[in-house]
Amino acid sequence: MRLSYWIGPPGGSAGSARHPDAAYSAASTMKVAVLAALYRADVDLDAPLPVVNDFPSALDDGSRYANDPGYDDEDQVWTHLGGAVPARWLARRMIVRSSNLATNLLLARVGLPAVAEVWRLAGATNSVTARGIEDHAARDAGLDNVVTAADLAALFGALHLGRLGSPSATSEMLDLLAAQEWRQDLAAGLPEGVRVAHKNGWITGIRHSAGIVYPPDADPYVIAVCTRSDAVPPPDDYDERACSAIARLSAERYGMRHQ
Repeated sequence: MRLSYWIGPPGGSAGSARHPDAAYSAASTMKVAVLAALYRADVDLDAPLPVVNDFPSALDDGSRYANDPGYDDEDQVWTHLGGAVPARWLARRMIVRSSNLATNLLLARVGLPAVAEVWRLAGATNSVTARGIEDHAARDAGLDNVVTAADLAALFGALHLGRLGSPSATSEMLDLLAAQEWRQDLAAGLPEGVRVAHKNGWITGIRHSAGIVYPPDADPYVIAVCTRSDAVPPPDDYDERACSAIARLSAERYGMRHQ
């Protein structure tokens, strides 16, 4: 297993790190940058947004793509296909259940340049959101979504420090991330009840998790962990092993707060 991490104070330049600039396929961690782009955009979050499953490819050649409902970890957005729902509701489904369809709907609304601007404002230097989820033609042409542990830490640090939105927008985004329901990796290493605003992502042979931990008796800290299987294809239990490795690292960092 290849494992990279960055752990330290929000917005800080000094932290504990292991291969922090190693590049990984982003999986669903890119949804945090989409979230910030949405809250920065001139968008009425409560206005209805049509729910469709047809998107222009990032190739910008007139081709289009669609999401596979069987590849999505969330089904509520799909029940509204053909209707309309508020962007705020889609943002919640994108984060708390990691909806791919909600992500592409919001990405189509704000545009890839707005997401690139979020990465720039966060101080990320090696991460790119180049396409929507399941835009396979763009991926095959070399347009991919890439993150590093250092950049994910910078993104969460900038969010915590209010650099990516107004105070009210920052509070709402952090509350959404704290309500995230997939808690089998980073959050699993924390004591019950400790607040963590986080997002994870996984595809075959990949598992990442990043967020801000708020200990009740110490200053908050950012932790971002990226993993990738060394084997192709990865072993059947890779995701379970990766979750355990991230949870152990999270528990170790939390246990160090009084040392």
